[in-house]
Formats: sequence, structure tokens, C-alpha cells
Amino acid sequence: MPIEPPKFNREFRDGLEQLFVWRRDVRRFRSDPIADSVLEELLSLANLAPSVGNSQPWRWVKVDSQEARRSIRENFEAANATAGNIYSGTARADYAKLKLEGLREAPVQFAVFCDEETLQGRGLGRQSMPEMLAYSSVISVHGFWLAARSRGIGVGWLSILDPDAVTACLDVPASWKFVAYLCVGYPVEEHTDPELVRADWQERAPLRLIER
Repeated sequence: MPIEPPKFNREFRDGLEQLFVWRRDVRRFRSDPIADSVLEELLSLANLAPSVGNSQPWRWVKVDSQEARRSIRENFEAANATAGNIYSGTARADYAKLKLEGLREAPVQFAVFCDEETLQGRGLGRQSMPEMLAYSSVISVHGFWLAARSRGIGVGWLSILDPDAVTACLDVPASWKFVAYLCVGYPVEEHTDPELVRADWQERAPLRLIER
């Protein structure tokens, strides 16, 4: 039975815009723990994300063990060294100075995977675009990110990793595709501008709408 939708007033919309502005990629975290009840709430909200065919293909893995975290750090260090090799001269020196992760500081860390063989959803909507499963998982990450930020919690998405090594390290099914590694915690400092802008790496560009 249809229900009456909520009325989102101007105050709500202004707050939502602020949330988008304050949603920054955080790499500098305090050591303060996050209550399990808060994490459960955030994951419940992430699970509300839309998904192709109602498949809910996201698989969240909480990375707690020191052994697993050490393996992830070693993975990053190797991948980061390789990534730095594409630059030369001043750009390479600039890259080396960037802080690109919070692996040692973040009290909570998640690896997010996409189950590419899930039976949920019965294959609807992904016959011509199977990547829609991964896109759905990304939306779950974004929902978590916004929900966390609304509670003063920061999230950093680390992409400089070997996906196969992450999958092997965390011993997950081979059908799970690695999507994101998230560092989560309360930020050391607050900013509305991206760290890469503050580091003079790259300015943000306005959206350019293309019409056909």
C-alpha cells in the first residue's frame, strides 16, 4: 500500500548540501574507538543502498587482526612504489610527499567486495552490463560514507592496492571482486577542501554538462 512520502524542507536540503561538502577523503585519524553500536547502525544504512535487480551484492569484511592489517600495509607500500614510477622529476617528488592512506592510524578498517556470483536478484539488469553489481557495491560504500560523516566520523578510500593480494590475504571466496578498502575513524582535523587540493596536487574542476 502506498504511503505518504516525507516532506524534505529547505533546512534539510541545506544540511544535505553541507554533508556533501564535508564528505572528504580522510587520511589522518584519531585513535578514539568507534562504538560497535554506531558501526552496526552505519552498516545497516549502507545496506539500504539501491542495487541492480535488488541483488545487494556488497560483502563487507571488518579487518581487525594485526596480521591482516600488516599484510594490507605491505600491499600498499609495494603498490605505491609502483604507482610512483609513472611520474618523473618534480611530479615524482610531489607524489612521494603525499599522504595517501591512514592504515596505521584508523581504528576501524573494512574491505568491501562484490559477490559476482550472487543468486540474489536472479540476474535481473546485469546481462548486458554485469559491472552493475560492482557499481551497486560502490553505492553501498557511498551511503556508508555519508552516514559516517553525518556522525562526525571520517572515511578514507584506499585504492592503491593489489586487489588479488587483498582477496588472498582476507581469504574470501574467489567469486568476490575487491571494490574498496576503507579506513574509518574520527578525523584529526576538519576540512571542506580535498587534501590533494591543499597539497597543490590537483584542483577540483566544475562539472561540464554535455548535451546531444
